[in-house]
Amino acid sequence: MGAFLDKPKTEKHTAHGDGNGLRYGLSSMQGWRVEMEDAHTAAVGLPHGLTDWSFFAVYDGHAGSRVANYCSGHLLEHILSGGAEFSSGSGSVDGVKDGIRLGFLNIDEYMRSFSDLRQGLDRSGSTAVCVLLSPTHLYFINCGDSRAVLSRETKVGFSTQDHKPCNPREKERIQNAGGSVMIQRVNGSLAVSRALGDYDYKCVDGKGPTEQLVSPEPEVYVLERAAEGDEFVVLACDGIWDVMSNEELCEFVRSRLLVCDDLEKVCNSVVDTCLHKGSRDNMSVVLVSLPGAPKISEEALKKEEELDKYLETRVEELLGNCGEAGVPDLVSVLRSIASENIPNLPPGGGLASKRSVIEAVYNKLNPHREEEGSLTPGACHLRPVRGERRRVRREVAARRLICWRLCGSSACTTGGSISRCWRSPSPPTPCGGKARRRGRGREGGPPETATTTANSSPPPLPLPGHPHPHPPLQSRRPAKMRPPSSPTPPLTEHPPPSNPARPQSPSQLCYDLSSFPSPQNLNGHIGLHHGLHNYSYHAHEYFSIL
Repeated sequence: MGAFLDKPKTEKHTAHGDGNGLRYGLSSMQGWRVEMEDAHTAAVGLPHGLTDWSFFAVYDGHAGSRVANYCSGHLLEHILSGGAEFSSGSGSVDGVKDGIRLGFLNIDEYMRSFSDLRQGLDRSGSTAVCVLLSPTHLYFINCGDSRAVLSRETKVGFSTQDHKPCNPREKERIQNAGGSVMIQRVNGSLAVSRALGDYDYKCVDGKGPTEQLVSPEPEVYVLERAAEGDEFVVLACDGIWDVMSNEELCEFVRSRLLVCDDLEKVCNSVVDTCLHKGSRDNMSVVLVSLPGAPKISEEALKKEEELDKYLETRVEELLGNCGEAGVPDLVSVLRSIASENIPNLPPGGGLASKRSVIEAVYNKLNPHREEEGSLTPGACHLRPVRGERRRVRREVAARRLICWRLCGSSACTTGGSISRCWRSPSPPTPCGGKARRRGRGREGGPPETATTTANSSPPPLPLPGHPHPHPPLQSRRPAKMRPPSSPTPPLTEHPPPSNPARPQSPSQLCYDLSSFPSPQNLNGHIGLHHGLHNYSYHAHEYFSIL
């Protein structure tokens, strides 16, 4: 949920620590979202005598950050107070699982009492994916569509399962609660079937908390620890998993651990790579390095250095051989390099993981275009920015349509002729007030369409406020224009100009717009009751905007 920014926020929040025979690092980035709704927890050494236990979690909020932020500070507290087994530190596996489950239900019920959530002023919710590490076991906890994976013996040893409404078990519960699954969402709205918060989906009378449309009950998986085989655990929100699979992420993290022992930098690399791969969500990742994690490799360092040197050389060559065509933009450079067969790219990350290297060289050799390169969105090595171009095309289309409407008609080309669509009634015709109707003509008016030629057209009319007529501007692509599929309501109640001379040819339908009023002054200049957005809407009926 949530809207997008014009430019991603790439500032990161990072942290790291160690203890109990493990190390951890984390990184989070707001990205393209207008609000940062992710949160996390990292605790090495727990209270209540559990000093050799550790807890890590990632929370992915939606419709706000209220629930995610509260859970990051208090979920562990509710879990530890949820079962007597935690008090002694030597509880059974089943007892720990029951305590975790009870902790989730307790915090969800506790947050319901918050005034803003109770009164509907805040409708936020959050997923939660956690790992609780004891000296002998790994407890993976999942509620929602964030995910945890364990890398064991150089492959994916375990991963949690996302809670999606289309899963058979989840769908059955939703339907039993009177809901439905549409477009893979609960009641066509919420994309997860289990979450904390989201109390609008937890108000079915006669149903318990785990039987509602959205359940706060977590799934708990227990694995025995393997001292030699367990490499690392990754917890991440769906902003990461949207663009990387379990295998790709584990391979990428493993390749980074061979060349860097700073877990913060490894997590930063994961987040940056996902941004460049096209993720448009908040991104958070927690990496827990276990005793069996990969160590620095001299061979891997050498290959990494050779790869960076090769990419630097290729950027220099592309910028040096531009010739009369001019300096290529960063998108063109990235696209050109992506088409090559480059050896030793990081597995799972590909060229997207090396974009920072390419950008650094490009900006160094071409500093005046550094800002342009920084504005390129995710996956920009595969597609350029087109938003500004679309906006300009729409504005030009709107202005041209206004020119046509100023003359009392709108026109479009069909098969080399001009179709004039009258927008206001005219005097009755001699045949009893009923004109011969062609297309969508109106009774009591002239024919709905009339075909003329360019040779019979009178000179163009001056625009309002301009004493001289504008020189005609030939339409560049008349063949792309199409007649509207349905009649368009009139844009103004004013009658058309009384001057009978109307533009009849394509060359006279498009005026020189250099002296035409700006979009901000359109209403005041021509005295119409519709703004530019309405004109853009109607212009879309006449133009095929690429």
